[in-house]
Amino acid sequence: MGFNMRARLRAAQIEVTGFDRNPAVTDVASMAELVAAVPAPRLIWVMVPSGDITSSVITELSVLMDAGDLLVDGGNSRFTEDQKHGAMLAEKNIGFIDVGVSGGVWGLENGYGLMAGGSKENVAWALPVLDVLRPEGERADSFVHVGDIGAGHYAKMVHNGIEYGLMQAYAEGYELLAKKEIIEDLPGTFRAWQKGTVVRSWLLDLMVKALDEDPGLESIDDYVEDSGEGRWTVEEAIANAVPAPAITAALFARFSSREDNSPAMKMVSALRHQFGGHATKPAGS
Repeated sequence: MGFNMRARLRAAQIEVTGFDRNPAVTDVASMAELVAAVPAPRLIWVMVPSGDITSSVITELSVLMDAGDLLVDGGNSRFTEDQKHGAMLAEKNIGFIDVGVSGGVWGLENGYGLMAGGSKENVAWALPVLDVLRPEGERADSFVHVGDIGAGHYAKMVHNGIEYGLMQAYAEGYELLAKKEIIEDLPGTFRAWQKGTVVRSWLLDLMVKALDEDPGLESIDDYVEDSGEGRWTVEEAIANAVPAPAITAALFARFSSREDNSPAMKMVSALRHQFGGHATKPAGS
């Protein structure tokens, strides 16, 4: 996703220097070269997998960056990690904001939905970049300053929890229709829902696309990963005594997919691949 974000910013005439461990896509050979190449005061955007990798990258950058710079974590970090990273960077007078990013592999063309956490001053500084990354139109339709540090990723966590439930509902409907002999045009049924119905959505459009590419989903195994946010959403629901049966059931269905053969979970896997480019497992693996 970071590669596509760089391309979208460059298309808007914003100068971007990117570092990636893959020499085929990187602009510089190291993070030290990256920081040296960006004029101060710097805005450095981190877009790497959540967890230890994010923490190690932010820790390394905290040594290389200068007071007055701003670091943005645009990955899917847990909100509690944002608060730790923000406090560490504040000791060095380096600003920090967390930005939940939604849009997957389609963001380059369509723009990204953005949810920011941090101070008003730091979010305002990053706003020219955020405005290019989001879709055209009213800012409030695709961007929100949710609150202080951690709030952006908390909102993205809940967004992804909702996504789990939505995908599971579509997938279960797919399996039920596929089981019934009187349904003679399964892909056409979903295609007919794309306009005018109350269940129309981008996920439904991607479902139709997945069926166009592989009508029986025969090339996809029903094993579905969960990338963290669904688990964290359920944990937060428990911690705050908020009932979340749909999201919880969708998470548990992913666990079940690792044991059983399920057409519904094949569809969930196909949808994750369509919007996010997440890897699928080949059938029979």
